[in-house]
Amino acid sequence: MQFNINKVMISMLMAAASFTSCKKLITIPETPPSSITQQQQFADSATAITAVAGVYAYNVGNGFAYSSGELTTSCGLSSDELSYNYTDDMLQFYSYNLTPLNNGIISLWRYPYQSIYQVNAVLNGISGNGNLSAGFRQQITGEMEVVRALYYFNMVNLFGGVPLVTSISYKETQRLPRSSADAIYNQVIADLTDARGKLTASYPSARRARPNVYTAIALLAKVNLYLNNWQSAYNEADSVIKSGLYDLTNTPLAGVFLSGSQEAIWQIPGNQGYYGVSDAQHFVPNYQGAIPNYILTTSLLTSFETGDKRMQYWVGVTTVNGTTMYYPYKYKNVSAGSTPTEDQMVLRLAEMYLIRAEAAAHLNHLSEALADVNIIRARAGLTESTADPASQEAVLSAVMHERQIELFCEWANRWYDLKRTGTAQTVLDAVKTGFSANAALYPIPQAQIQLNNLLTQNPGY
Repeated sequence: MQFNINKVMISMLMAAASFTSCKKLITIPETPPSSITQQQQFADSATAITAVAGVYAYNVGNGFAYSSGELTTSCGLSSDELSYNYTDDMLQFYSYNLTPLNNGIISLWRYPYQSIYQVNAVLNGISGNGNLSAGFRQQITGEMEVVRALYYFNMVNLFGGVPLVTSISYKETQRLPRSSADAIYNQVIADLTDARGKLTASYPSARRARPNVYTAIALLAKVNLYLNNWQSAYNEADSVIKSGLYDLTNTPLAGVFLSGSQEAIWQIPGNQGYYGVSDAQHFVPNYQGAIPNYILTTSLLTSFETGDKRMQYWVGVTTVNGTTMYYPYKYKNVSAGSTPTEDQMVLRLAEMYLIRAEAAAHLNHLSEALADVNIIRARAGLTESTADPASQEAVLSAVMHERQIELFCEWANRWYDLKRTGTAQTVLDAVKTGFSANAALYPIPQAQIQLNNLLTQNPGY
């Protein structure tokens, strides 16, 4: 069933979840809406789909958890991608003096858990619901599992082990201990594996806004890459690339992040209210002569090779009082209604090529890995990599370089890459001071620990 995400009504259940605050892990209204969920919200597919629409709504705190753009900005500052022009809480991400009271930390914890509650509410409402067809239940279950997997994948990479919430029961969720990182990853893999068996190749809505089977497979490829499951990561990325549904070579760099991009595996339609995709709101100066909030670091800028078209299309430049500054410019529409329309990219084909390349290199298929790297480089207007095809170390270095440039300021990829490859200390020490092993994980918000004595703080905070 297709629907317009930007026009459907956010359900009563989803609106109730929007009142969540940081006072509890998951806060629900004084009168839990379970009876409304069963009798009204999920009475038929027409009403149930409004709850599904709420999960994908591009609204901070009520809908898609990462629509605020804070994941990109926070992790860009923590890595070697961004510097910051102000002295508020965000600067703590750059200088590694985060505290559990940091507002950005609170948002990175709170919004995903609000959204996980919404996802769990949908799963609870459709499970065994005789008012809904088996095909409908199967489709929606698969979608919600992909969304939940995305949230927990990011939570475990930001905080390590976190409370694992799969229920909407207040008694079960108000005080939960942290599950291990392994347990979180096991849940992510279980959700994606189940979704893979439930979803089809057809997208259930326009604009690739709701996951299909290859969305589940693409995210599973990423998860297995992070877990060093090289053969699985290779197989899954290969499956997406060879599906024939996505196109890289005929997708120009200027059009990658536009609505309807042929490279898109999963895109969330941008905000139709005051602003467009939040990344543009964060990064693009509001007027000519304004100083950008976030500036690309010299270390990132010098990593671009001469003639790289990604510098031309994805990096903005402004000069203020004689000083030239560069900022992320993958998304350009600061205001809603600007054309051409942009959607927030969650997963795209270029990342699958780079996952397959990295996995192939670890499997010692070095020529194949370089071939994938060169596909990415060719679109950027660059010649083939000069990495020694007989050296695994050289090929892996070429892959990681391409990941740095292709995926900069997208979904915390650089921050996660530095941590998972064990190179954070060396790379970050070369460009700034303050990083230590404890800084690889963010602190748990203090308010959560005060209200739940089963939660433990990460070391160093």
